[in-house]
This record gives sequence, C-alpha cells and structure tokens, in this order.
Amino acid sequence: MALSLTNKNVVFVAGLGGIGLDTTKELLKRDLKNLVILDRIDNPTVIAELKTINPKVTVTFIPYDVTVPITETKKLLKTIFDKLKTVDILINGAGILDDHQIERTIAVNYTGLVNTTTAILDFWDKRKGGPGGIICNIGSVTGFNAIYQVPVYSGTKAAVVNFTSSLAKLAPITGVTAYTVNPGITRTTLVHKFNSWLDVEPQVAEKLLAHPTQSSQACGENFVKAIELNQNGAIWKLDRGTLEAIQWSKHWDSGI
Repeated sequence: MALSLTNKNVVFVAGLGGIGLDTTKELLKRDLKNLVILDRIDNPTVIAELKTINPKVTVTFIPYDVTVPITETKKLLKTIFDKLKTVDILINGAGILDDHQIERTIAVNYTGLVNTTTAILDFWDKRKGGPGGIICNIGSVTGFNAIYQVPVYSGTKAAVVNFTSSLAKLAPITGVTAYTVNPGITRTTLVHKFNSWLDVEPQVAEKLLAHPTQSSQACGENFVKAIELNQNGAIWKLDRGTLEAIQWSKHWDSGI
C-alpha cells in the first residue's frame, strides 16, 4: 500500500553522509512531522542546512554509534519515543566498506542493524501492545551479486537482505513490516578508496568505479520513492538512476 510521508515521524540511522544525506534532503521535501537523525559524526553545518530545507519539519540530531550495546540503543529509543510519542519509520543506513576491518564491518553493517531493529520492537511489537511500524534497511546490490574482492562487506549485505526478508515474513506476528533498498555503485566517498580482503586486489576501488555509476542524489530520490511504495518484503535495486523490485530467491516455508 502506498504511503504518504506527510506528518510522519522518521528515525534515520546514519542520515548525514553519502546516500544517507541525499536521502535525508529528499525526505524533507515530503512534509514529515519529525526527522530524527542518529549518526556517529556530528556535523552542525549540515544539520543547520537541513533545517532550512523545509521549516514544516522538525529536524533533530542525536549522536549515535550503532556498535553500542543493545541496552544503550533501547535507552536512546525510549528517549525518542517519550518525546515524539510515536515513530512511524526506522531507516537503518550505517555502513562501512573496508575488508581490512573485519570485525567492525560486521558490527556496523549487520550487528548494529540487527540490534537497532530488535530494540525498536520493544516499542512497536503488537504482541506487547505496540502499534507496529515500518523498517527500511539499506543493503547493497552486493548482497545478491557479491563483489568477490570484498567478501566480508558483501557477506554483511547478504545478511541484511536475509534478515530483512525474515522480518517481512514475521509481520503478521509483530505488526512490523520491512524491506531493503539496495544501491548499486554510487559516487560517494565510500567507494573512492577502500581495502580488499587480504589485499587480493590493490586497485579494487578504481576497477569498481570503471563500471557505470549513479549519483547519490539520483539514488536518494529513488530511495524515497521506494519508501513511499511501502511494499513489505520488497528487495529494491537502486542502480544507474533506476528503481527496480527484484526476486532474489524463493523463501523456504518451514511449515512451523
């Protein structure tokens, strides 16, 4: 069912850099009620700029590192819910691309996303009297078409797609719907220079950027379109300035 973002409360994890920032700017055009940005790096200049885009939207920045224990995330979310009373959408967007940092890549790209999702279920889960909610997780086309020179990064993104697909299947139980947006090669600082796993390819960034790319602005525009389409279980591919729903695999029905 299509979703109007007017007067919605949105929490955006990592909404200040690259694709996240251009998506934030696009979201602000939709007359949200509140946009709460959780990010590790404080950038007062950018926050001030965002606040001028649409005076109808209250923009709030809160420092947040997705690698903190889940108990800390629950405390932070309680503060947000106490203030806003309700949150309609959670966007999980934190990510790094550096296969030299194996543990941190897994912690940021996957564990942090799982923890933030798990934490918000305390407030949304209909089994606890919650109202339900919408989770948008940022994956990557590498989640279903791996860049083999960065198997750690690609593996975390495959995990995000699988985790989110499972969340979508659980929606009848929890009342929480979920989908992934999966950007292709996008011109951001993330891909300008990074390390391959065990240095198997010293020029992986250069070779990657030799392929057709897209701007982060074009990606952000399609990102928000995917949010408005609001399809539970969708696996959106955002590549070369286009938006496409893909079929990755057939889910096994356990029959439980």
